[in-house]
Amino acid sequence: MTDAAPGKVYLVGSGPGDPDLLTVKAKRLLEEADVVLHDKLPGPEIIGMIPEEKREDVGKRAGGEWTPQEYTNARLVELAEEGNTVVRLKGGDSMVFGRGGEELAHLAENGIPVEIVPGITSAIAGPEAAGIPVTHRDYTSSVSFVTGHEDPTKDESAVDWEALAATGGTLVVLMGVGKLPQYTEALRETGMDPDTPVALVERATWPDQQVATGTLDSIVSVRDEADIEPPAITVIGEVAGERERVVEFLEGY
Repeated sequence: MTDAAPGKVYLVGSGPGDPDLLTVKAKRLLEEADVVLHDKLPGPEIIGMIPEEKREDVGKRAGGEWTPQEYTNARLVELAEEGNTVVRLKGGDSMVFGRGGEELAHLAENGIPVEIVPGITSAIAGPEAAGIPVTHRDYTSSVSFVTGHEDPTKDESAVDWEALAATGGTLVVLMGVGKLPQYTEALRETGMDPDTPVALVERATWPDQQVATGTLDSIVSVRDEADIEPPAITVIGEVAGERERVVEFLEGY
């Protein structure tokens, strides 16, 4: 490390993918940054706004591998120590299942100035774009956000599906397309009604957004028939049935 003062890192949430949903501050920082480290989740339109010479993809790489988090952490420190203004761009909000907390702690431990720029979390914006309110006074006054893709090094899941089902509220599962059979079965085993409405929202607010609806009992088949793939959000609860009431008049995405 040189004797010069380090640069600064901004942990920026890009929202669900529509460039119009970037915050004013996020857009300004993308224009001013020396380097932008991103993965695929911000979406092609937002990534395309960044000049190619100053963006680095730290997401999926050739051969289906993913950039290790340790590399991203180290690269953020390295770039800042060189005096750069660095944007770490993430989909949604960087602190909602985005590993933003890990990067924040690593930067602080290495003496790097860091600022958090909140983004619109996909956990709420995804359902909204499909016409689904995550809370509704006729059905539920609570909502739980759950990851469907936990750290594979964990010995066992930290998600208590029985406790979540007992709340009676809306469940929003991020990164849960692949594990859909496992957690829908777990919820049925807790006694949740198999006819509970479920919605899958793929690529929310992107030009190729796709929505598929079913029930706790049928949603796996619905997923397969509709060919729903990541990134997608699962909404479980009575609110998921609201889409059918409004979809004829729903505009935007």
